[in-house]
Amino acid sequence: MTGPYAFHLHLVAWLAIAAVGVAYGTAVRRVARTSRPGSAPTRRQRWYLAGGLAALAVALTWPVADLAAHWSLTALLFQRLLLVLVAAPLLLLALPAPVIAAFTRPAPVDRALEVLTRPVVAVVVFTVIAVGTLLTPVVAAQASSAVARGVIDGALLFGGAVLWGPVLRHIPGASRPSAVGLAAYLFVQSVIPGFPSVIYVFARHPLYHVFTHAHAAIGLSPVGDQELAGVMAKVATLPVLWTVAWVALARAAREDRENTDTGVLTWAEVERQLERAERHEKRGPGRHPTRHPFPRPRVGIPPATDGPDLDRPPPEADPPGDAPGP
Repeated sequence: MTGPYAFHLHLVAWLAIAAVGVAYGTAVRRVARTSRPGSAPTRRQRWYLAGGLAALAVALTWPVADLAAHWSLTALLFQRLLLVLVAAPLLLLALPAPVIAAFTRPAPVDRALEVLTRPVVAVVVFTVIAVGTLLTPVVAAQASSAVARGVIDGALLFGGAVLWGPVLRHIPGASRPSAVGLAAYLFVQSVIPGFPSVIYVFARHPLYHVFTHAHAAIGLSPVGDQELAGVMAKVATLPVLWTVAWVALARAAREDRENTDTGVLTWAEVERQLERAERHEKRGPGRHPTRHPFPRPRVGIPPATDGPDLDRPPPEADPPGDAPGP
């Protein structure tokens, strides 16, 4: 094994990152041909794309990828945080809503989207991925096989997408919890999947034999490397998720005071709910959706009262011959 900071090109990783950028451009152009409103990315979305690709480049290439594979648990946790907390949400934010709607329109994909963005399901799926990829055999496999590293990195990106699916409001068809429900969801996501970090902090012997040479990379013993990894994971995860929860609660409170709602129902969302209702209709009686086909108003937003009362019958018109004269 060469030194911890020996340069490696990571050509496959660079090709994968380039493929993500090319796929993004192809998808946007393909949807733009249908003349759907909002299919062209905004300047902010282009910046999100650049940030997501930059996070992938840092996480999957030299030196972080080499240190994460063979030398340091701290580097491995840092790589995972980049993929889950930075790359995944930025790449999702970079996608215009009509593009997401176009590629999640098939019924099996739409059903998976609806299920995976339910908070309870998202917590379970993300916990399985986050904890499962830190098991000793899995970490040993990623240290010895580039293919295993690629599969694990892909699983972490998918897990990051599942984590942020219920949070991001521009994904058509995703489950949207209330502000309080979203805050509770993010609190749970910050605690349950991160319990291995507590083990790292209090363990008194090395848990991974592949990182026994951590002192050569970061100047710490394997146990010290584990403790630093556990602290870093908590220090990075809790502020990010709790800040997002606080922002959601603050926005809901502001909207409640001002009687406004910034969560505008887009045409992509309306179209998706109509497609779901049509699919349920084709399944026959007794298979109708149990939930309302359109998202419920957010908590704290009173229903509109200035429109016509649809439950009141219209006034009868005067008979033609009884109209009063001028």
